[in-house]
Amino acid sequence: MASLAKDIITASSMVDNKSSFFGSNVINQNLGRLYVNPVLIPLDRKRRLRKGVRTTTPVVVAAISEDLVKLVRVEKPVSFKVRAVLTVRNKVKEDLTETIVRKLDAFADQIGRNVVLELHSNDIDPKTRAPKKSKEAALKDWSKKSNLKTERVNYTADILVDSEFGIPGAIAITNKHQKEFFLESIIIEGFACGPVHFPCNSWVQSYKDYSKPRVFFSNQPYLPHETPAGLRYLRDQELKDIRGDGEGVRKLSDRIYDYDVYNDLGNPDRGNEFIRPSLGGDKMPYPRRCRTGREPSNTDILAESRVEKPLPMYVPRDEQFEESKANAFSTGRLKAVLHNLLPSIVASISKKHDINSFSQLDSLYSKGVVLKLGLQDDLVKKLPLPKLMTRLHESSQGGGLLKYDTPKILSKDKFSWLRDDEFARQTIAGVNPVSIERLQVFPPVSRLDPDKYGSQESALREEHIVGHLNGMSVQQALEENKLFIIDYHDIYLPFLDRINALDGRKAYATRTIFFLNPSGTLMPVAIELSLPQALPGTESKRVVTPPADATSSWLWQLAKAHVCSNDAGVHQLVHHWLRTHASMEPFILAAHRQLSAMHPIYKLLDPHMRYTLEINALARQNLINADGVIEQCFTPGRYCMEMSAAAYKNWRFDLEGLPADLIRRYLYFDYSKSHDLTVLIFACVAVRDPSKPHGLKLLIEDYPYASDGLMIWEAIQTWVRTYVNHYYPDSAHVCNDRELQAWYAESINVGHADLRHEDWWPTLADADDLTGILTTIIWLASAQHAALNFGQYPYGGYIPNRPPLMRRLLPDENDPEYMSFHEDPQKYFLSALPSLLQSTKYMAVVDTLSTHSPDEEYIGDRQQTDTWTGDSEIVEAFYSFSAEIQRIEKEIEKRNRDPSLKNRWCGAGVLPYELLAPSSESGATCRGVPNSVSI
Repeated sequence: MASLAKDIITASSMVDNKSSFFGSNVINQNLGRLYVNPVLIPLDRKRRLRKGVRTTTPVVVAAISEDLVKLVRVEKPVSFKVRAVLTVRNKVKEDLTETIVRKLDAFADQIGRNVVLELHSNDIDPKTRAPKKSKEAALKDWSKKSNLKTERVNYTADILVDSEFGIPGAIAITNKHQKEFFLESIIIEGFACGPVHFPCNSWVQSYKDYSKPRVFFSNQPYLPHETPAGLRYLRDQELKDIRGDGEGVRKLSDRIYDYDVYNDLGNPDRGNEFIRPSLGGDKMPYPRRCRTGREPSNTDILAESRVEKPLPMYVPRDEQFEESKANAFSTGRLKAVLHNLLPSIVASISKKHDINSFSQLDSLYSKGVVLKLGLQDDLVKKLPLPKLMTRLHESSQGGGLLKYDTPKILSKDKFSWLRDDEFARQTIAGVNPVSIERLQVFPPVSRLDPDKYGSQESALREEHIVGHLNGMSVQQALEENKLFIIDYHDIYLPFLDRINALDGRKAYATRTIFFLNPSGTLMPVAIELSLPQALPGTESKRVVTPPADATSSWLWQLAKAHVCSNDAGVHQLVHHWLRTHASMEPFILAAHRQLSAMHPIYKLLDPHMRYTLEINALARQNLINADGVIEQCFTPGRYCMEMSAAAYKNWRFDLEGLPADLIRRYLYFDYSKSHDLTVLIFACVAVRDPSKPHGLKLLIEDYPYASDGLMIWEAIQTWVRTYVNHYYPDSAHVCNDRELQAWYAESINVGHADLRHEDWWPTLADADDLTGILTTIIWLASAQHAALNFGQYPYGGYIPNRPPLMRRLLPDENDPEYMSFHEDPQKYFLSALPSLLQSTKYMAVVDTLSTHSPDEEYIGDRQQTDTWTGDSEIVEAFYSFSAEIQRIEKEIEKRNRDPSLKNRWCGAGVLPYELLAPSSESGATCRGVPNSVSI
């Protein structure tokens, strides 16, 4: 038998692999029973074998006897080369240092200090019990291509593997250069399974900054328990490295994700007036932010030392803006500097801080700051601005960046802000459409502690509004859901004494009552203005109603301006910053720390986390910090972030989804030890109705934010449900996914630690739970943020339409200044608005915040659309989601042409509601839904 087998093997070695012996499906199937690992066929073999046929040397055949069929295999792996193609994104503009380092790296690459690659197989070597690895290989032609000016450069490397390597699942890269580079993607070609894609989109640091090889995984998603044996250690180690050890100061090149409280907003070393309380903890609950590990300040060991602009704040390296985004943002910031600097010089020279006339405001858009405000040419020449001016001119197609763009609210009708119907329309189709509520009881009742804040009773009475209800009684209007309210009484009143003690700040706590007309539009019918508990014999509450004469007309305009000032503060500090920026940061930090890049849920969330940590860090540095733009330009002043923290006490993740918010829109109020209130009171603007689209009946049928938002919400929910059900066929898969459960638990227990014991947190026990959680997160990061952010300049760029602060209260007949108001009400009104410097600073900042960058990624799009995942079914599902988003955009355009929808685009000067139209060009377009909180 041994001799016979030897003869058969020798003879069979001469058999051509194209023969019927190897072409037989039966024989192929029999042979296949012998092989454990997939077959890798070198592409340079002259003879191509059918997929699944294993090649050995010599070829395996059967030894045959009468009673036994015995298969004999002689193993001798064949080595062959595969090719790696790396796409590296170049920097468009380099400084001198970067240019020198690049040239040094090109030279060093020639002498062996290069970029080295090593493939890792999905399989374990059965002999060594260690993951299989390829031979190391260096990138070719780095030095030759180092001077290429194209945005993207492809580099190649030939990697030696053997025929038993298996399928590559990871690649390790060691950068021996001095300079980091941005790696966009890797494709490995040469395996029988076809090209293997590695979506990277990450910075690869020099080995001097990061001594370990940088590991990237293929685009094939795996739940933790499905991880191929050869990748398990790499998966766990990568997550361990990203978490860090919670110690030390972070370097800008680090990729460490960790948590901290907001203890860096103040600057105690600068003086007592710059001390701010830490946010986060029992005293002042707040979400956690990304830890930087900076040293404490010199005067307060609990306060982190400041990093002031232009020095960068730490965020993990891959979270920093890419070049086009950074350039667009810095140009916008430079615009803000110039817009602020020039008016401040004028103000210091002329000593005229107030806006003198409406025409002066108009000139900011038509003639520009410099031309109108009278700076002489010699003064401009003395300013240290030549390089800045050149840079601004180069970055603009037409130059002229010292002029403000005309806000859209003025482009249609420059007097629309005066109209009551437009004032009301903006509550449901403006920059803050999420504060309107159904009025449940009249008069409205405060839920603040009466011992601390005075009587809960409102000054509103039936006689104030009954004449504006189209013949209905107040009770009838309540029962028929015709009365709505924007109630800022309880969130502002606890802060008013301190706010009104600030220089140049005067504010009320406002309530505004609206009536829903038969035409479907809202109309304001009364405004209540409240101050803290007054001295005996004085009134702390005042009601203003629509005007009957010239005097009451100006008082009404002042009252509406105070409502807008209240609204601007709550919008910016609560709905915009807290509910989208700050509350999302813990979920993003936990995703990076607990979900592997190969986890399917990480792949789903990835585009919705882009740039958020960076923009939040910049906000801590420039916007929400002590004496930052928010404090300077908004009514609460130095108490802005304390007000945001007060609202967080009542933030509820389970009510952040759009349907839940519309059904049970909740009111913000102060919890007090002496005020036992255990049940939240809800004021809905929708009710459940299975017969209606999306299962909801809107109490204001023509509610543009809600009706457009529900379409996008449902599209996101459908996409997420399809995605989740694909990977989690039953609850056991959800409960046993250790990474998924760790992500959600850490988001709550660490990221939102101050609310971790609340019983309203959704459970994570099955696919429906996961779908709801992920849909809410994606909604907040995309559509909700877009609705609250990108209308800031189009609506707020004209200060009278939406003043961010007020400097004077309404005059009373007993006040000494009442006579000046009576003689020149326009001058009084303008003096109550922000100063010229405050106005221009605010306009410049919201212009930047409302601008889409050139590299924006919009909902329904994502980088590397076909290769972000290796799961073809999911790619097809994503294309269906994209098609649905495109359909929604067309439906929004159709709605905006419908004359019956009067809150959208009906009548002269009315802006169409496009803030939830999914796509946009770059710039301040008042439309477009990016994937993430990126500005």
